[in-house]
Amino acid sequence: IKMAGDSRFPDVDTDGSEKSEEMEIVVNVGGVRQVFYRDNLNQYPETRLAELISCLSGGYDSIFSLCDDYDPGKKEFYFDRDPDAFKCIIDVYYFGEIHMKKGICPICFKNEMEFWKVDLKFLDDCCKTHLSEKKEELEEIARRVQLILDDLGVDASESRWKRCQKCIWKFLEKPESSYPARVIAVLSFLFILISSVVMCVGTIPDLQVMDAEGNRMEHPTLDSIETACIGWFTMEYVLRFISSPNKLHFALSFMNIVDVLAILPFYVSLILTHLGAKLMELSNVQQAVQALRIMRIARIFKLARHSSGLQTLTYALKRSFKELGLLLMYLAVGIFVFSALGYTMEQSHPETLFKSIPQSFWWAIITMTTVGYGDIYPKTTLGKLNAAISFLCGVIAIALPIHPIINNFVRYYNKQRVLETAAKHELELMELNSAEGKAAGSKSGLEDLSREGKEGPFYSSRLKVSHSDTFIHLLSEEKHYRTRLQSCK
Repeated sequence: IKMAGDSRFPDVDTDGSEKSEEMEIVVNVGGVRQVFYRDNLNQYPETRLAELISCLSGGYDSIFSLCDDYDPGKKEFYFDRDPDAFKCIIDVYYFGEIHMKKGICPICFKNEMEFWKVDLKFLDDCCKTHLSEKKEELEEIARRVQLILDDLGVDASESRWKRCQKCIWKFLEKPESSYPARVIAVLSFLFILISSVVMCVGTIPDLQVMDAEGNRMEHPTLDSIETACIGWFTMEYVLRFISSPNKLHFALSFMNIVDVLAILPFYVSLILTHLGAKLMELSNVQQAVQALRIMRIARIFKLARHSSGLQTLTYALKRSFKELGLLLMYLAVGIFVFSALGYTMEQSHPETLFKSIPQSFWWAIITMTTVGYGDIYPKTTLGKLNAAISFLCGVIAIALPIHPIINNFVRYYNKQRVLETAAKHELELMELNSAEGKAAGSKSGLEDLSREGKEGPFYSSRLKVSHSDTFIHLLSEEKHYRTRLQSCK
C-alpha cells in the first residue's frame, strides 16, 4: 500500500484505452486514501476492487454501481465503509490471508468482506473461530426472542386443545410468563425442600416408631408429608408431559429423567410393601424398600430446574471434561507411583500398615487430596518423606486444572447474562418501534384522508422498513438493514 500523494491516475479515453502501462486505482474509504496497482488486484479478479479496473470503460453507470461516489478530477473512488475493517481486508492482496483487528465486531467484519466480495476462506482460522462464536451468540439471541414471540403470539388456526396445551406448558415451564406461573414455581421449589428435609429428619432414631415386628420405621406424620410431596411431583410431571410439544425429547431430557428417578422409588416401594410380601420373604422386601428409599436423594437435583446457577455449573463442568480428565490422570499417575513407593519403603518396618499395593491406593488417595484420615500412615523415615512429596504433588496436581474450570464457569455465566439482557433489549426495541409506528400511522392516516390516500403506498413501505430495522437478522427475511445487535453498538 502506498499513500496517494504522488500517485498518477491514468486518463481514460472515450474508447476506454489506458495511457499508462501500469494502472493505479485510488480509493478513499471513510476518509482514508489508498493506492492499488493493477497487478495486485488482478490476483483476485472477482473482488470489488479488481472490478474497478474494468468499470472505467463502462461509463459512470458502471462506476457508480461499484462505489458510492467518484471524483473525475482527482480520479478517486469514494466508499462510505469502515476504514479499519478495510485495512484488514486489503491484506489478502499482499499476504493471501486476512486477520481481524482487536475490537472489530466479527459480524460487521463479515458484512464488510461480503461488500468487498472477498471470500471468507481467506479469513484466518483463529478469526473464523471468533466469528463462529459470535454467530452462535446471535443464533441463541434469535432463538430466545423467537421463543418469547411464539409465547406472545396466538395462532387462530390452532385447535382449542393445542391452545390449552400451550397455556399449561407456559404455566409450568416458564415462571416469567405470568404471576400464577411464578407462584407455581415457588411452590414446586418449596415441595422439593420439604421433601428433602423430611427424608433427612426421618432417619433420626428419636423420631422413628416401631412396627408390629419391632423394626424401626418413619413416623406416620413424616410419611404423610412424603406422600403429599410425591403426589405434587407426580401431578407436575404428568401435566408437563401431556403439554410438552415434543414428548420424546421431553422423556429423554436429563432433568426429566431425574424427575422420574425422584418419583419412581416411592411407587416401587409401595408395590413391594403391599404385593411383594406374597412373593418373597418379608426381610427381602424390607431390604429392597430401604435400598429404594436411598434413591430419594435424586430429588435434590430437581433444584437445578429452578436455579440458573446450578444449570450454569453443570454446563461449565460439561465444557471442562478435558480439564477434569487431566486432573484425574494426574491423580491416577501419582496414586499409582506413591502407593507403590510407600508399600516398598514400609516393608522393612515390623508393624507396617501397608499390606499390599492395592491397599496402599487408599492411603495415596487421601494423602494426595490432603484429606489425611490417619487410619493408614507411614512409620519409616523414607515412608514419611514419600508421604510429604506425595501430598505436595497432590496440591499441585489439583491446583493446575482448577483455574480453567473456574474460567469456563465465569465465561458461561457472564455470557448467559449478556444473552438474556440482549434478548430483552431486542424485545424492548421491537415494542418501541411498534408503538412509534402506530403513532406515526395514526398521524399520517389523517393526512392520507385529506390527500385522498395518494401517499398510502409510500408510507406503508416506509413503515415496513422501520419495523424490520428492529429485528434480528436471523428472525427476518430482509437482509438489507443491519440491526442494533449486528452492528454491536
